[in-house]
Amino acid sequence: MNTMRTWSQELLGILLFILFIGLFLAGDRLTPFLPDVMENSSFTNMVTIFLSILLEAVPFILIGVFASAIIQVFVSENMLQKLVPKRFPYLALFPAVFVGALLPICECAIVPVARRLIKKGVPAHLAMVIMVTAPILNPIVLASTYYAFQNNLTIVFGRMGIAAVAALLIGALLYKLFGKKNPLRVEKKEGHDHHHHEHQHGSNKILETIVHASDEFFDMGKYLIIGALIAAGFQTFLDREILNAVGSNEIFGPAVMMVFAYVVSLCSEADAFVASSFGSIFTSGSLLAFLVYGPMIDFKNTLLMLAYFKKRFVLLFIGVVTVVVYVCTLLFQILF
Repeated sequence: MNTMRTWSQELLGILLFILFIGLFLAGDRLTPFLPDVMENSSFTNMVTIFLSILLEAVPFILIGVFASAIIQVFVSENMLQKLVPKRFPYLALFPAVFVGALLPICECAIVPVARRLIKKGVPAHLAMVIMVTAPILNPIVLASTYYAFQNNLTIVFGRMGIAAVAALLIGALLYKLFGKKNPLRVEKKEGHDHHHHEHQHGSNKILETIVHASDEFFDMGKYLIIGALIAAGFQTFLDREILNAVGSNEIFGPAVMMVFAYVVSLCSEADAFVASSFGSIFTSGSLLAFLVYGPMIDFKNTLLMLAYFKKRFVLLFIGVVTVVVYVCTLLFQILF
């Protein structure tokens, strides 16, 4: 039954992807058959913004999912543990940031990796540092951010700098508040599903890489489409005066964009293109809050964490990340 459901979901994802490509290639020919409301200039503007965000983001999504799949298949947690020392909990935060920067894994896939690291003996605060840095500091996200903001390098370097500093503070606070306690939920059954796909396709690493990449692409794609659609809708239909008032406010702007980042749950390899579409409305601090907070914690990440981690730890983690990112963003606005 589960196999049939999985195949049906994959088939639906493929059909939606084909439909998207078909609409992009032949959309202008369908204009005579569309209702009058769809010929409205506002709707046309929304579709244009929506498609521009998607078309800029898809190449980086493809690069990211294949890089993520290669890491998933060919790099073991044991290799990562050797780079992250268990002694000196505060000093170990720095190599943890470095390890996170080496992993081209977006926030869609990093939670299970953090869980496995903890189960293999990596201290929780270090695993969380890797979890919040990998989706932001990796080379794929750096490239996509540069491409989206090549006319505003303050955003590019600001995103990387704030993420690194915030990750160190988050790790230190988690260790101070939670210590060496195990944050994972008690599992009633260990089952054989742990790394099941790794053993199942162990004889064919290339096939496993392709399967993992395709699954991750369609999983990320739906969040990108939803986020791009919401961003396009906001810019098209929301009153410009309201947007300008909120976006230009250095106190409320970052908070609003953090909430937006949490709700839309964009992939970190594509969120820069959504953020750049707000470049003329929101301040640099607000855009940075969106670009740093979303990859560290969002709605879908929260659901994943609640499935793996104790509720008290998840709430503590969300609170620490929220406060640290907001304060770091405000300090960045003051200093730069």
